[in-house]
Amino acid sequence: MRVLNVSAQKPDTTGSGIYLAETVRSEIAMGHEAAVVCGLGAEDGTPTLPSAARVYPVRFDTPELPFHVCGMSDVMPYPATRYRDLTPEMAGLLERAFTARIRQALEEFAPDVVVCHHLYLVTALVRECAPDLPVGAVCHSTGLRQLAQIPFERERICRDVRALDAVFALHEAQAARISDELGVDPRRIHIVGAGINTRLFSRGGAGTPARRRGRICYAGKIWSKKGVMSLVEALDLISPEMLPEGVRGLEVRMAGAAGADREDFEAIVSRARACRWPIEFLGKLPQDRLADEYRAAEVYVLPSFYEGLPLVVGEALACGCKDVVSDLPGLRPWYASHVPGAPIVWVEPPRMAGVDEPVAAELPAFSERVARALVEALAMPAPDCDVSAMSWDRIAADVIGGLQ
Repeated sequence: MRVLNVSAQKPDTTGSGIYLAETVRSEIAMGHEAAVVCGLGAEDGTPTLPSAARVYPVRFDTPELPFHVCGMSDVMPYPATRYRDLTPEMAGLLERAFTARIRQALEEFAPDVVVCHHLYLVTALVRECAPDLPVGAVCHSTGLRQLAQIPFERERICRDVRALDAVFALHEAQAARISDELGVDPRRIHIVGAGINTRLFSRGGAGTPARRRGRICYAGKIWSKKGVMSLVEALDLISPEMLPEGVRGLEVRMAGAAGADREDFEAIVSRARACRWPIEFLGKLPQDRLADEYRAAEVYVLPSFYEGLPLVVGEALACGCKDVVSDLPGLRPWYASHVPGAPIVWVEPPRMAGVDEPVAAELPAFSERVARALVEALAMPAPDCDVSAMSWDRIAADVIGGLQ
């Protein structure tokens, strides 16, 4: 088949970008032809997609689109425009640019099916441009968050999402939200989950860095809404006397870009400098170096306040980490069924004032729970767990199958 993949964002950055790139790689490995419509900056080079994939870029920071790539999150790991900040003129330019590129790809590539990413504006444009083709979209949760937070094109997006041939959810809780909040027929919603690159993320062989007792790692945006400030507070609550036998101290390494909110980032770094345990900020790492960080760590932690189905949790498990993760809707049952016996300590999140905004008064207690979970994880054995169900090939097959 000929599969056209569409995203408004960069296709090789952020979790949804990796999701797109990996499923495109699987489409080609299965013998399909693949093309990608995506957003890129004016200075961005060739995205890290398979060479066999045909790319139709929409270039931002150009006379055609004189602003940054629009980000599905309000803070992205690269310069980005928030949808809430689009003026009517900017929104019109965005729509015209993507409509032109989508129509070009439809005419030149002549796809049999179209797979979109995010239940948001560009997915709506695809449905309008290709009314007679099978069109589906993968929900990464950020579209639901935008629809809940701002009114931008909400009625139009929901109407066009309801007209999709299939919507692909990451887990049961997300599928229920798609049906309840957007009015999508449950019979059109398919649960496909998320995958990991097991060729890259594994325990490794010869030359693999030695795992360091007491090392904790985090990978993701360095952002308070990812729980990073709460994590720093939690680490400061762990005294040497609380550490399990054999753990002589903690060292913490955080991989990830600062994003556009520099004030928030600087506040986190400042607080980290005052922490009783050393915290090192590594910046954004290529995937092979990130795999080495997982392999050298004893515990991976993700104390986030809002997630779809984060790839980093499975990547860390595949590399032999014990995980500490916020018990967000849908995550625990998905991992229980797909990675049985996974060494994960779940942490009750704080009460939320908004979609991704915690109640401030709840944060000290949340940090205490994260601290206890980290100590518990350090004391746990790290049994092997089977991550084979997190296969990109299976997910790509399920997505294409859902459109046939």
